[in-house]
Amino acid sequence: MTPNNLADSQRPRSEAPGQPPRINLGIMLRLGLFQMGLGMMSVLLFGLLNRVLIKELGVPATIASVVLAVTLFVAPLRVWFGQLSDTRPLFGLHRTGYVLCGAVSFATIAFVAVQVMWQVGANLQSSGWSSTTYAWTALLAFLFGLYGIAVSACSTPFATLLVDVTDEEDRSRIVGVDWAMLIGGTIIGGITIGVMLKKLGNDPSLELLQSSINRLFLVIPWIVVGLAVIATWNVERQYSRFTIRTQGQGSEQQITLGRAWGILTASRQTRFFFTFLVAMTLGLFLQDAILEPFGGEVFKMPAGATATLNAFWGTGTLIGILGSGFFLAPRYGKRQTAKLGCQGVVLSLVLVIAAGFAANPQMLQLVLLIFGLASGIATTGAITLMLDLTAAETAGTFIGAWGLAQALARGLAAVIGGTTLDLGKKLTTNLVLAYGTVFLLQGLCMLLAIALLSRVNVQEFQTTSREAIANVLAADRD
Repeated sequence: MTPNNLADSQRPRSEAPGQPPRINLGIMLRLGLFQMGLGMMSVLLFGLLNRVLIKELGVPATIASVVLAVTLFVAPLRVWFGQLSDTRPLFGLHRTGYVLCGAVSFATIAFVAVQVMWQVGANLQSSGWSSTTYAWTALLAFLFGLYGIAVSACSTPFATLLVDVTDEEDRSRIVGVDWAMLIGGTIIGGITIGVMLKKLGNDPSLELLQSSINRLFLVIPWIVVGLAVIATWNVERQYSRFTIRTQGQGSEQQITLGRAWGILTASRQTRFFFTFLVAMTLGLFLQDAILEPFGGEVFKMPAGATATLNAFWGTGTLIGILGSGFFLAPRYGKRQTAKLGCQGVVLSLVLVIAAGFAANPQMLQLVLLIFGLASGIATTGAITLMLDLTAAETAGTFIGAWGLAQALARGLAAVIGGTTLDLGKKLTTNLVLAYGTVFLLQGLCMLLAIALLSRVNVQEFQTTSREAIANVLAADRD
């Protein structure tokens, strides 16, 4: 019997008439190159520039943190860019054009922002906090806002592309690959920056530092643009199921931003999951701003040793993402995987506090490895669940909303973590207890996330979202 004689019901789904082929591991790895590039850019901006602003240029840490946080607080535009990619194809494609235009934009803006950063430093040294210095600082914050907008313009359509090119059973694998390469990108970015700046020594002149960092920002961002081109080349044309899934819905003409927002808020499942993402993200990242000071003040670790703490967390996260993406989520389900990871995070936070009382650096490193492992499992479960809680007709809008929840929560985590530590130090002179207040609050956020996760129901979401979209289109026709 030839394949042409097979009944439609007997065909593998990837071979059904008119159905795009199913993506393989090679395509997943190629798509992951874009995330690797974003990881490299994250280290470049939030690692290198944060240090240069504070240490070499003498900008107060509060001002430096606020300036860089602007990139996260423009996150509401993610919803708009997601909806735009649903309804307005760019260069004939719904996702790829936005990804590439956004990548070129953030590469250009990053270099310009660095030049403004030098002006902030020069004016600060020559005249202190004058009106000119404040003006340059405001311009720097504005450019970082533009950078955040450019990242939103490409990252949300890219995440939506992952929905477009996969079926439900492939999503845990692609999320595992995608997030593993994001973390891999931060590792590669850190190593690359270290190698390129190694010859500077411990106390370089400002002129030498400026020329070296300018060279970095002329090289790495454009490598990232190249990775974006390689990652997305012909993937959408060959593998996207967007047109098939929305066929007959008239989404491009009929679903506007206002109507899409109505669809987004129509389901109580959307509200549950949005709040869950915020709580989970706070539960994962409240320690971000205080982890290295924790190692220095409580464990008396030198600066070089505290810098390696994130490596233990990152290694554990990488293992957790890959293991859960390929084994746990396909076997036990996405919600159960997310719950297991969240419970592991709560346990590891208790162990972090215990390590503080023991004042044992090796124990802290081991606990952070466990914390990373649990974080990776929770992230994979949540992100794969997120892709299921996405309506095909307005996938970009939903992905934008999920990205908004995470980005705003990351920004809030940085502010709340530092504020809670300051409050803890006022309440007690015991440093372990002071830092423990941050980890305790972090654990409570994660317990809230677990409670919210129990109320998330994919089947209910899919039913109510379909009804909401049908009602919107029916109202348009009337």
